[in-house]
Amino acid sequence: MELPAPLRQGVERVLENVPLATLKQAAKTLSDRYRAELRDGRLHMAEDLAVKAYLATRLPATYAAIRASLDALSDANPEFQPRSLLDVGAGPGTVLWATTDQWPDLAQAVLLEASAAVRKVGEVLAGDAIAARTSWLAGDVTIDLAGLEPADLVTCAYVLDEIVPASLPKLIDRLWHVTADTLLIVEPGTPAGWQRILAVRRQLIEAGAHVLAPCPHQAPCPLAQPDWCHFSRRVARTRLHRLAKDADVPWEDEKFIYVAASRDAPTSRRARVLAPPKSGSGKVLLKLCKEDGTAAERLFTKRDGADFKLARRLGWGDRLAKTAI
Repeated sequence: MELPAPLRQGVERVLENVPLATLKQAAKTLSDRYRAELRDGRLHMAEDLAVKAYLATRLPATYAAIRASLDALSDANPEFQPRSLLDVGAGPGTVLWATTDQWPDLAQAVLLEASAAVRKVGEVLAGDAIAARTSWLAGDVTIDLAGLEPADLVTCAYVLDEIVPASLPKLIDRLWHVTADTLLIVEPGTPAGWQRILAVRRQLIEAGAHVLAPCPHQAPCPLAQPDWCHFSRRVARTRLHRLAKDADVPWEDEKFIYVAASRDAPTSRRARVLAPPKSGSGKVLLKLCKEDGTAAERLFTKRDGADFKLARRLGWGDRLAKTAI
């Protein structure tokens, strides 16, 4: 997956005069903060250079994860066509770009972001490239949601890992309160990220929400540690991306986990592939999260006919075809 051309070109313009050595050091510092999930009261992207490091090394991956999550949401509820977006902890507008790519008719978007440096870059990148009427608001996601108008789609991506755990229930309650239709939360695909998503999922179900994706059920997650639920998207690296990370491989795999919940129940539920399929001659083994709340492997062979043909085209994170039993 690659960034949309207007976004990629905008990033190149923002980064064109930044010395590579400076960018590499800023990228390392930013990466260390993300990996450690530091909660020291400082924003990960409080400074202009940190924002540029994010654009060079993290934006393509977070965009891919968010875009994949929106794909899953849309697949679970094809009739959902949001006209309004509220993105909390918006960064440089990653969700905005992914949402307008998924739903070009999005009419308006409100983006809440604490860092002035991030908001400035986000506004520059969006410029005239985003058709939706867009408002950027300064605010702390844990205390500044009061007064915001409900939106069809409310999102919070790669934010919860920066927040003190004790503050999360109140934040999720506020996010659900301003959700007119669907709420999407995306987190890094680590065991810790999965635990945060599990807590969010439980809270939303208790509040009356209907899980759209990735789970095909409302039951407790069937996976147990050391296993954990997560997905992956392969991301193409630009030349600058490779140089900033001292990487030789022209791609990277972004691991992520998400939950999409709606005020309305989904019209259908289908099992989801929880791991890379294992293929052999005339067979494919899929690890599935099933509609009855269990997780199990299922073997498809040529004897399964059309179901086998459909199963061997599935990837990690896809839903089982309607015809498969």
